Amino acid sequence: MPKVRTKDLMEKFDLELISGEEGINRPIVTSDLSRPGLEIAGFFEYYPAERLQLLGKSELTFFEKLSNQEQKNRMEMLCTDITPGIIITRNQEVPEELIEASERESVPVLRSKMKTTRLFSHLTNYLESKLAPTTAVHGVLVDIYGIGVLITGKSGVGKSETALELVKRGHRLVADDCVEIRQEDQDTLIGSAPELIEHLLEIRGLGIINVMTLFGAGAVLSFKKISLIIHLELWEKNKHYDRLGLDDETQKIIDTEIPKLTIPVRPGRNLAVIIEVAAMNFRLKRMGMNAAQQFSNKLSEVIEEGDHEDL
Repeated sequence: MPKVRTKDLMEKFDLELISGEEGINRPIVTSDLSRPGLEIAGFFEYYPAERLQLLGKSELTFFEKLSNQEQKNRMEMLCTDITPGIIITRNQEVPEELIEASERESVPVLRSKMKTTRLFSHLTNYLESKLAPTTAVHGVLVDIYGIGVLITGKSGVGKSETALELVKRGHRLVADDCVEIRQEDQDTLIGSAPELIEHLLEIRGLGIINVMTLFGAGAVLSFKKISLIIHLELWEKNKHYDRLGLDDETQKIIDTEIPKLTIPVRPGRNLAVIIEVAAMNFRLKRMGMNAAQQFSNKLSEVIEEGDHEDL
């Protein structure tokens, strides 16, 4: 199923349908938009027909200077069988040649009261959000001190119980069990909950609880940028775990590498506090304060001083 159709834009941006009603179900496949100034001047060699076309004051003013035959020809070439729509901005009058061509090819012609650059910006942001690559991850997403922390691990390891403790400590739940993730930029992943389980948390022995009902609206968040992954796994006696924090591990989701920490789980460990501190430490690292690296540097200095004394 297409994520966005032309009719969705009509509803979202209050666009007036002028002609080409049969094409309002055309899919929009790219967030890139086009202002076909060169095409109206007659250069169609690289015409991006699959994009939404925006005609502003500049394009239509130039269009009026063309001969009647040129006007008819240019509008016929603008309207193709894959063009999702042509939008006239600033509530300008729609050329009759465009209406005729759009009716023949069933290309929706829409009109907006907004200025061209403003509409261009709003449409781009909306389409990039809707058409962004998406995936789903099994885990829990929590906002801890402004850091979006994705908690992962095998079923039964304690992800939801830890999230409940974090909510009790004043942090905010974004999603439990299934986290829908979309890549809005090259290095930006936004996580949210499926509509069916939004604000819900599953605790074994208790069942499903509504976090917003129990703890209030301040305990939940609709979406959050994912900055850190914390993977919970059962403690393995013979496995080596990072004790200094110098190992930089990452996990790739879609096309983005996210910093990752692996925390072993065993009785007596307060996972909520550990994850809370991990989020604070992550913030400090982003501010340029790395405690593990400072300790390592001091240790190296002490060893070097010892070596000099021996000499």
